[in-house]
Amino acid sequence: MSTLMEQASEKETKQLHNNPHNDEMEIDLLEIVRKIIGIRKTLYKAAIVGAFIGLVIGFSIPKKYTVTVTLSPEMGSSKGNSGLAGLAASFLGSGASMGADGSDALNAALSSDIVSSTPFLLDLLNMQVPSLQKGGKEMNLSAYLDSQSSPWWSYILGMPGMVIGGIKDLLSSDEEETDQSSMNGMLVLTEEESEKILSLKENISVMMDKKTSITNVSVTLQDPKVTAVVADSVVCKLQECIVSYRTSKAKEDCAYLEKLYQDRQQEYYAAQRKYADYVDTHDNLILQSVRAEQERLQNDMSLAYQVYSQVATQLQMARAKVQEEKPVFAVVEPAVVPFLPSGMGRKMYILAFTFLSVLVTMGWLLFGKDMLCGLKYSK
Repeated sequence: MSTLMEQASEKETKQLHNNPHNDEMEIDLLEIVRKIIGIRKTLYKAAIVGAFIGLVIGFSIPKKYTVTVTLSPEMGSSKGNSGLAGLAASFLGSGASMGADGSDALNAALSSDIVSSTPFLLDLLNMQVPSLQKGGKEMNLSAYLDSQSSPWWSYILGMPGMVIGGIKDLLSSDEEETDQSSMNGMLVLTEEESEKILSLKENISVMMDKKTSITNVSVTLQDPKVTAVVADSVVCKLQECIVSYRTSKAKEDCAYLEKLYQDRQQEYYAAQRKYADYVDTHDNLILQSVRAEQERLQNDMSLAYQVYSQVATQLQMARAKVQEEKPVFAVVEPAVVPFLPSGMGRKMYILAFTFLSVLVTMGWLLFGKDMLCGLKYSK
């Protein structure tokens, strides 16, 4: 048995030695290693250059901080007689109802679209944020965005646009600007406002888990305290927006029923006074006409009371529905001032550019030159 295994191993070794492809692979690998050793000084220089470039870029890009607030929205129930409305119906009678229910056109699932909308961000630009200087007064978010630093190459790349914009401002007339600013029914933004809104759209994001409805609101800015304040303000404004919509219809119904309640109350009081005055003035009379008029006035008073009572019941239901329609937002993770910046650090930039510089240099010296020479000779 052992002899058979030895013979088989000898055959395999002979086949490996006789296979020219394996010999070529070994020769190629050895040749590549030899070439790498030969250009090691050049690779050292490329590594130094790449580290220097990564250092320059790492110090040029300003630090940014990210604050994430986690919410768990619990929307009001859409069933007819549940919650406070159902409790009110149980006391006021089984016939009390507030009409048909429908699906909401605006709910927590649209948080991302709400936050990225232009009216929302335009209103956010006017919020107050802490001053970057100690003891300084608060500034609005629009002024803070102007004070943020940018990499040096952004000014170089933006120079043609600044020149073109300056020429356009010189050529544009004041009459055209007046006509544009007087448009009704639409938002007319300046170029500066448009740029700031685009910047906020890039730095503010909302992600929602469809299964658990957990919503994460993330804000990324250059100052940690300002980032935390803006994140908290975005969450508060988002809650106000959703609550305002969810309760707007119920508040309109409640206001209408309030007015209707006051009208029906006055009608009932008027019918009651009319009946009481007639009874007082015709108390000693036993004529049939007097009794008929008294019965008619009593029926009018009873009918007015029934209508007044039904409206009062519907008003109590509407008041309960306003509270029931308010969504509850449980803050799982509040806005916390971060200590460490987000994104790639300076060390990562240095390592990434060092590796990339060595890789590009190695590829050019080992393969790029030969391919370029081959293309030249082929022509």
